[in-house]
Amino acid sequence: MALSFTVEPAAGVEPARREAILAEPGFGQAFSDHMVTVVWQAAKGWHDAMLRPYGPLSLDPGTTVFHNGQAIFEGFKAYPQADGGVAMFRPDANAARFARSAERLALPALPAEDFVAAADLLVRTDLAWMPRGEEMSLYLRPFMFGTTVGLTVRPAADVTFVLIASPVGAYFASGPKPLSMWVSEKFSRAAPGGTGAAKFAGNYAGSLASVREAYDHGCDQVVFLDVVEHRWVEELGGMNLFFVFDDGTVVTPELTGTILEGVTRDSLITLARGQGFTVVERKVSIDEWRDGARTGRLTEVFACGTAAVITPIRQLRWAGGEVTMASGDIGPCSASLRSALLDIQYGRSADLNGWMHRVSLKDL
Repeated sequence: MALSFTVEPAAGVEPARREAILAEPGFGQAFSDHMVTVVWQAAKGWHDAMLRPYGPLSLDPGTTVFHNGQAIFEGFKAYPQADGGVAMFRPDANAARFARSAERLALPALPAEDFVAAADLLVRTDLAWMPRGEEMSLYLRPFMFGTTVGLTVRPAADVTFVLIASPVGAYFASGPKPLSMWVSEKFSRAAPGGTGAAKFAGNYAGSLASVREAYDHGCDQVVFLDVVEHRWVEELGGMNLFFVFDDGTVVTPELTGTILEGVTRDSLITLARGQGFTVVERKVSIDEWRDGARTGRLTEVFACGTAAVITPIRQLRWAGGEVTMASGDIGPCSASLRSALLDIQYGRSADLNGWMHRVSLKDL
C-alpha cells in the first residue's frame, strides 16, 4: 500500500531572501523550505511519512550510521518546462538504483511509487524555490541511513529516509569547462564484490584522498583504474566517462560491478545511438587513452553526470607524464549530446523516450 504523507507547513524564508538566492543559486548551497522524512522499523515497515519544515535531524551519538556507515543517496533534478510546467528527469530510474543500493548496503527498499510520490510532493510544495534562469533547476537529494542506536556491527533495525531540495544553477556558469584529470595509481575506488555499483556514501568518502592528490598536481578531478590490473579506466570520483574516436565510434567503460550505473550515462547512450553514432560498452585501458590522445585517433573525452551534464576533458596527467587533447574545448559529439539532453529536460524538444515525469500542479 502506498504511503500517505502528513503535511506540516513551514513558515518559509522571506520572499526577498529567497529571490536573492534564486538569482545566483550556485550548486547545493541553499535548500528549500521543506523536506520529506519516512521511518522504517523491522517490526513495522515504512511509516510516519511526513512533509515537514527543513531543519536539523536529532541523532543519538550511538546511532549506527556514525559507526557502521550504512548510508546511501541519489541525485536528480526537476526542470522548469517551456510551457510553464515542471517535470522531473527519470525519477523512476533513480528510484530503481536507490533500491539496488539499499539491497547492497542491507537497507530496506523504499517502494518506487513512494520515492517518486515524495519527490512530487516536495517539488509541488516548494515550487517557489524553482529557479527559472538558463540551465537552472531544482536538485533533489534523497538519502537513507541506519538509525538504530548501538555499536554492534549488523544491519540497522531502524532506518530513516530523507528528501531535500536545493535550487541550482549551471554547474559551470560560463559553459562547460574543460577539465584536467589525474590518474590515481595509489588509490582505488572499488573492487569486485565491493560497493562500486551502489551510490554508497562511503564510496565518495573513499575517493577524497585521491581528489586531494589530483588538486595537489594541479588537476580538477581524478581518474580511477581497476583494482586488479590497474590498467582499465573505470570512472571519475563522481562521473562516468565517454570516449569518441575518429571513426565516429563512441565508447564508454562497460559495467563490471565496480562502476556506478549512471542515469545520465544510460541516457547519453540512447541519444548517441539515436544520432547515428555507434556506441560500444567495453573496457578502455589507460594506455589506449594516452595513445589515442597523442595520435589524434581519440578526438573527444568527456565525463557525464546529473550535476554537470557533460564536461569535456582536456588533459590527462599521471606520475611522470601528461597528454593533452587536440581540441581543448567541448567537441562536436559531446556538444550535440549535451544540447539534445538539455532540450529534452527543459521541454524544448519531444520526449521520445518517456523520460520526463510531469509534476501535477493542479492543487496549487
